[in-house]
Amino acid sequence: MKEIKPHIIKPRCEVTVPGSKSYTHRILIASALSDGECRIRNPLISEDTLLTLQALRQMGIHIADTSADQLIVSGNSGIFKPCADRIFLGNSGTSMRLLAAVAALGPGKFTLTGTDRMAERPIQDLIDALEQLGVRIRSKNHNGCPPLEIFGEKISGGSVNINCRTSSQYLSALLLIAPYTDRGLEILVTEGPVSRPYVDMTVDVMDKFGVTVCREGYERFKVAGKQTYRAGAYAVEPDGSQAGYFWAAAAVCGTEIKVKGVTADSRQGDLKFANLLATMGCEITSEPDGITVSGSFLKAADVDMGDMPDMVPTLAVVAVFAEGTTIIRNVSHLKTKESDRLAAVVNELVKMGIDARCSTDELIVTGGKPLGAEIETYGDHRIAMSFAVAGLVTPGMFIQDENCVVKSFPDFWHVFEGLYG
Repeated sequence: MKEIKPHIIKPRCEVTVPGSKSYTHRILIASALSDGECRIRNPLISEDTLLTLQALRQMGIHIADTSADQLIVSGNSGIFKPCADRIFLGNSGTSMRLLAAVAALGPGKFTLTGTDRMAERPIQDLIDALEQLGVRIRSKNHNGCPPLEIFGEKISGGSVNINCRTSSQYLSALLLIAPYTDRGLEILVTEGPVSRPYVDMTVDVMDKFGVTVCREGYERFKVAGKQTYRAGAYAVEPDGSQAGYFWAAAAVCGTEIKVKGVTADSRQGDLKFANLLATMGCEITSEPDGITVSGSFLKAADVDMGDMPDMVPTLAVVAVFAEGTTIIRNVSHLKTKESDRLAAVVNELVKMGIDARCSTDELIVTGGKPLGAEIETYGDHRIAMSFAVAGLVTPGMFIQDENCVVKSFPDFWHVFEGLYG
C-alpha cells in the first residue's frame, strides 16, 4: 500500500512519459509480420507489451533487446511456428484480441490463455468474424471469453461483418492480418466502433509499414491481399493516456505541467483530454516539443467519452474538484476493461465522501470536499494512477496494490514524485 501525501507541487514542471502502449503492441505485431529486420525505437517495456513480445517469440519470431530504448524484430513475412505450449497473455486485452487474429494465420494449433479476469472479458464478436473467414477458433469454456483455441491456416479472405460495440480492437485485429490473406478483406462494421481513435492508430501503423487501407469512415474498410509489411526503422511516440495523469495533476493543483514529446497532430485520441480540461477551466498551450496544461478554477462538464475510455477514471477524479456535476457519457464498454471501471470508480469515490453513481451508459460525479481513503485498485493500473492524483491535495489517501502500474507505466511513481517541490 502506498500513501500519497499532499505536497507542494512545483509551480512549473516538465515530465516525460514512456512510449505509447497501443502503438507498441501494433508496431511489434506489424514488425513480426514484416519481411525483415525492424528496429523499434522508444517502445514501451511494460507488463502488457512484454506479454505480446513473449507471445510472438513463442510463435517463432526472433526479438532482440539492443538497448534500453530499442528492440530489433526479425519479421518472417506472416509465417509463424506452431506452438505446443499455451501462450499466457495475463490480463492484456490488447494482446489477446490482436494475437487471436495473428494466430489464425497459423500454421497449427495455438492456445491463448490469461488471468481469471481475462476469462471474463468478452471476445465473441471477434470469434464470430474470424469464423466467417473459415478460421477454426473456439472459446474453450464455451462462454465467448478466453481461453481461446485457434487452429491457424492460410486465410483466403473476402467479406466479413463485425460488431465492435464493446471493442475497436476486434476491427484492428482483422485489419492487421488483412494483407496476409489471399484475396484481402472487405470489412463491414455493423455496430460501433467504440474508441475510434485506436482504429486510426492501427491504420497509421499499417500505412507506415507500406500497407494501404481504403476506408469509408469507420463503417467499411478494404485491404488488398498478398501484401507484406515493409521492414525498417520505426519510432513509438509518447503515450497520450499516461500524459493525462499529469495534466490532471495540473488541473487539480492549479499548477503548470508540460508533457514533453506529445503533439496535437498525434492519432492518439487520449491527447484530446487536454482540450477537455480546457472546457473545464484550464489553459492549454501546444508547442512543437509538448503540450502544457495550466490549472485554474474548475467547473463541471457534460462529455461523451466513447473515444477516450481510458481517461474516464482520470476525468472522474478531476470532477471531484470541479464545481457542479460532471456527466460522463457513452461509457458502458468500461465494464469489460481490466476491471469493471464504472463500478470501481464509483465505489472508490463514494469511499471519499463524493456523490458518484453510474447508469447503464453514464458516470455521474458531483464535485465536493473529498476525504482520505484506502483506494482499492482491483488490479487495474488506471484506477491506481488516477486516484493518485487526488492524493496530491487530499490528506489520508492510500493506494492499495500500487505495483499494478507495471502493466503500462512501470516508472510511474518515480515520475509522479518528480512533481513535488
